[in-house]
Amino acid sequence: MFRNSISLALLCAAVAFPIGAFSDTLGADSGTHGATLSSTSNPVIQWNKTLLTIVRTPGAQSPTVHATHSFALMHAAIYDAVNSIDRSHQPYLIMASAVSDHASRDAAAAAAAHEVLVTLYPTFQVTLDAQLSNSLAQVPDGPGKRAGVSVGRNVADYILAIRNADGSGAEPITYVFGTAPGDYQSTPPNFPAQPVFTHWSHVTPFALEFASQFRPGPPPALTSVAYTDAFNEVKAVGVAHSTAATADQALTGLFWNGAIQNYWNEIAQTAAQSRQLTTTQSARLFALLNLTLADGVIAFYDAKYTYNFWRPVTAIRAADLDANPETLRDPAWLPEAGKTAPDPSYPGAHAVISAGGAAVLKSYFRRSRMPFTVTSESLLGVARSFETFMAAATEASLSRVYAGVHFRSDEVAGERLGRAVADFVLDHFLTPVDSEEGGD
Repeated sequence: MFRNSISLALLCAAVAFPIGAFSDTLGADSGTHGATLSSTSNPVIQWNKTLLTIVRTPGAQSPTVHATHSFALMHAAIYDAVNSIDRSHQPYLIMASAVSDHASRDAAAAAAAHEVLVTLYPTFQVTLDAQLSNSLAQVPDGPGKRAGVSVGRNVADYILAIRNADGSGAEPITYVFGTAPGDYQSTPPNFPAQPVFTHWSHVTPFALEFASQFRPGPPPALTSVAYTDAFNEVKAVGVAHSTAATADQALTGLFWNGAIQNYWNEIAQTAAQSRQLTTTQSARLFALLNLTLADGVIAFYDAKYTYNFWRPVTAIRAADLDANPETLRDPAWLPEAGKTAPDPSYPGAHAVISAGGAAVLKSYFRRSRMPFTVTSESLLGVARSFETFMAAATEASLSRVYAGVHFRSDEVAGERLGRAVADFVLDHFLTPVDSEEGGD
């Protein structure tokens, strides 16, 4: 676990550092210490939207830093800042001391988010400064506001300093493609020069003890029944212009084609707004979600570059070499999605992130049924509705088969990995101080 890498003296200092000047007893103008109920002014949701806008801006996100890292940093800082005032749950890394409970939680959340984002995305400073001004304009002036800003900035600076050498800034490791049947190889039609995030399993996890903590077993052998079934399924339903896939399967394959962590942050926004979560509640929800997603990514890259399993387009075009008489070669086969992500197939990223995200949301809201609608990032204006988080996660996972970029076995392993990471985060992080769970 990341916290174990901190020296004992530093950790003790982290658990209680004084914020100083604004820890006095505050007057009536600090009434904003109660959490925000308006979904339009909830700073946690607003800053989540701000980060989504940034990572969707072409060229804004470093191609060697996974966006989930930014979401985890921002929401960890927001959570620890707000929780330093609320003090109802265990901190992620820090519980600031000498902070009045009249300090503004909204100001703390906004200041923490701003501090993280201007550090990670300095070219957006003008926009982020304006967003901070807008956020703080909704908080009445006074010592409560000043105290919130102070704790937010201090907590964010501390977390940024702790994570500064976590490996996320390292150069990717040069990858050597395999040549044997089953080995990952560059995929047509885009044929990328190098796979992505070859270094990401070396990034220090936010919650897991180590990247391989829940590493799945190997993919099915090429001559196994499981592989044969998975091969023939994706070959039939995942091919471009498939006649075997239903119209809904084809639509599903394209609907979830965007960055999957963005979908789950938007699903969380919808859920938080529908339940009118307070700032404090939203801070915990989004921290749990994004710690899970960030560590899920570290974990699946560990597995991907351990097994280096080929993608369907490679497997189908080279099926005459796999020693399996039940898999037939199609040298012209291309996936419905058009292009395949430049990394090994097993396990599936969409499955890991979706299973993890759904597990967090289901646990937080403690509801088996919670209808919602999500809009596609890749199909403009297209939305789909679901009765449960798990239903959306299952569809997002299977969409990769319908898109022709994953075997079903990739998705099954990914779903298990995502749930394992989520369960670990939920069991060990941001837990209630007492035995009563605040929940929703």
